[in-house]
Amino acid sequence: MIQLPQQLVKIGAQARTKDEAIAQVAGLLAANGNVDPGYVEGMRARETQANTYLGNGIAIPHGTPESRHLIRQTGIAVVQLPGGVQWGDEDEPVHLVIGIAAASDEHLQILRRLTRVLGDEALVEKLWVTTDPADIQEALTGERPAASAPLGEARQPEQAQQLQTGSAAAAVRRETAPGELPFAAQVTLPNPQGMHARPATMLAGIVKKSGARVRLSKGEGKGADATKLMEMLSLGLTQGTLVTVSSDNEATLKAVTDAIRTGLGDDLSAPSAAAQTKPQRREPDWVPAQVGATVEGVPAADGLVVGYTRQHAPRALEVKDTPGGDPVAEAERLDTALKAAHTELLNLIDDVQARFGADKAAIFRAHQELLADEGTVQDAVARILDGHGAAWAYQQATGERVLQLQKLDDPTLAARAVDLSDVQRRVLRWLLGLGEDRVETGGPVILLAPDLTPSDTARLGPDSLLGFVTAQGGPTSHTAIIARGLGLPAVVAAGAGLLDIPDGTHAILDGAAGRLYLNPSAADVTGAQERQGVLAREREAARAARHEPGATSDGQRVEVAANINRAADAEGALDAGAEGVGLMRTEFLFLERDSVPTEDEQEQEYRAMAAAMEGRPLIIRTLDIGGDKEVPYLGLAREDNSFLGIRGIRLCFERPDLFLPQLRAVARVANDHPNVHLMFPMIATLEDFRRAQAMFDEVRRELDTPRIPLGVMIEVPSAALIADELAQEVDFFSVGTNDLTQYTLAMDRLHPQLARQTDAMHPAVLKLIKLTVDAAERHGKWVGVCGGAAGDDVGALVLAGLGVKELSVSTPQVATVKAALRRRSAEDLRRLAAEALAQPNAEAVRALVKG
Repeated sequence: MIQLPQQLVKIGAQARTKDEAIAQVAGLLAANGNVDPGYVEGMRARETQANTYLGNGIAIPHGTPESRHLIRQTGIAVVQLPGGVQWGDEDEPVHLVIGIAAASDEHLQILRRLTRVLGDEALVEKLWVTTDPADIQEALTGERPAASAPLGEARQPEQAQQLQTGSAAAAVRRETAPGELPFAAQVTLPNPQGMHARPATMLAGIVKKSGARVRLSKGEGKGADATKLMEMLSLGLTQGTLVTVSSDNEATLKAVTDAIRTGLGDDLSAPSAAAQTKPQRREPDWVPAQVGATVEGVPAADGLVVGYTRQHAPRALEVKDTPGGDPVAEAERLDTALKAAHTELLNLIDDVQARFGADKAAIFRAHQELLADEGTVQDAVARILDGHGAAWAYQQATGERVLQLQKLDDPTLAARAVDLSDVQRRVLRWLLGLGEDRVETGGPVILLAPDLTPSDTARLGPDSLLGFVTAQGGPTSHTAIIARGLGLPAVVAAGAGLLDIPDGTHAILDGAAGRLYLNPSAADVTGAQERQGVLAREREAARAARHEPGATSDGQRVEVAANINRAADAEGALDAGAEGVGLMRTEFLFLERDSVPTEDEQEQEYRAMAAAMEGRPLIIRTLDIGGDKEVPYLGLAREDNSFLGIRGIRLCFERPDLFLPQLRAVARVANDHPNVHLMFPMIATLEDFRRAQAMFDEVRRELDTPRIPLGVMIEVPSAALIADELAQEVDFFSVGTNDLTQYTLAMDRLHPQLARQTDAMHPAVLKLIKLTVDAAERHGKWVGVCGGAAGDDVGALVLAGLGVKELSVSTPQVATVKAALRRRSAEDLRRLAAEALAQPNAEAVRALVKG
């Protein structure tokens, strides 16, 4: 709530003219440090553009948009004129002059209360003549301050500044340039999707809770207030961007930079935006022989359908500027529309969560955040105060931000412009008194549109839609994500020519290939329908056979396990057909809390996981923190190149206070569950393994527990090159293809320009895996792969051909990987792997296997 301190209320004043009254109220704001003295000229200029008289003896003078840079901090001041002063051509004199310096949207609260005050003539007349400033403070803020002596004059500027900041803080500020924040630090943004709505909202919450001021900037460019979502999004901060964080509070600065380093709630192991914005374009498994035309776009959601086209263009919203309205009433209308839109989104979130799950519902929670963006509302209200209507003001404020997002270089961040347009349209519908948007299809059709908003897509379903193609958009947009959740084929960015296709055109849509085939022949329609049947049978067969052992067509076993983080995920993995857990990432016990989990807490989680496996293998990886996974509360020193620094087993050696409790917890669980295996990450030398093994053996002796299988992660090229020596001492290997690829190719897998080139199918990486497999076989050991390549449609086949015995993948990939293996013989896969090793690059390897 905005404050109205007593020094900003002047009781019993006199003014001969409106200009004199404005000078007095501007003087109060300037004396209190809210505005520069020159702001008074902006208030005078505003009066020449529109009258700020509200009625019932109240006026609200404020500056022009051009004078807004003179506002240091949002505030209001009140000058009471018992004798009144003439304000323009009104017959009634003004007795209360309420000066507004609008640097944020907090003054909306004052305007809302003014609406009620204006309707209470008795109260207004009391405020004209009261000798107690607390009466005015209570009427405008809703809170009555503690009793204090009336102030007829404002405090001196120095006193006001000390009242606001305290002498120590003021002294710090005097050492910096005007407007500069005294503390600063730099941090590299790790988020794969950049600074999008969800992490930006979390960051804004941290800053608001602290009460400090924080700004973000990159390079020498513009900065953003860290409490304003749209300002942060408009910076276009992508993964790998060096961000300068500045604050007026050193403790807040540290909290903010720590939070940014750990991803602000994002999954830092997710594919980068760069990797997703240019999806692998596959050669279609089926192509029609004779069609009238082919429209090519970007694949957004797989699927093959046959149907008729239907064009959809959203209803145009005609927004006219209606100057001269009552600013308070217009602000109230905007407030009502924002609340109604918020309620609509709540209902939509419930519906989407029930139909598609919490991850899709999170898209519309981000819309709520955009709806509540302080900077956007502030700009809209500023335009209202300048005499514009609410609808026009909101359209202009949001429209500017849509254009800013569209101009961003990063396609994923630019795609958020559609989300803001969706929010804008939702609010404007309420301001214009229009009903809910509807996408009329007239039955299941292939919908063609300039673009579809996430809200449009969420309202659709298989009963009204076969699939859709848009002229604009991208594969990482929220619209595409919802389409995949619906199971509808979708193609985006097909170009403006799409919009010329007549309704009722017979067509075949292949979402996987990114193609729309127009006017196919009868034979092609039949071919497409046959292909649909094949795909449906393949999906059903994969699901029906998901509990069968993973194996090639001639019966060679390749175990297919799941990568999971928590015991709660085990049930879903087993239902999907997982034959065990090939990787339990124990660092999530540390990442999802603000203190170190105790030994008992760790034991409880590992024990629950082991029990859930019912005897199936459970491979627990020891703490793998550092590089792309940091934990602020551990107080680890920041490293310029964390991927080459203290991470994985190196951190465990440095911090036995973290490592030993984890080893004890695993040993206790393994004592009761012989299915437990243990593996160590980031092993680079034989000495690394021997040291880790010795520490675990010491724990076992202390607890009197039996020996368990011990393995190492092959993530560092040196480990693959000494695999023969390691294989004589370890029980198994597990290849982490994500790290092995980045270290082999010397390409940071989080680097925005290089991420798409870090492909585990590169022959150099495959040769290191082959070295590891050969060494393991010579010594009777086995090799698994728990990196991303194991779940890749090409990677699973090539790895099995190299001799890998276990593929550990994400839960949704289990059935499809098993199905892919069953379609090939072991001999076929060995030939495929041999050919892959002889290829010049990853693209050539992928071309060996038809997508």
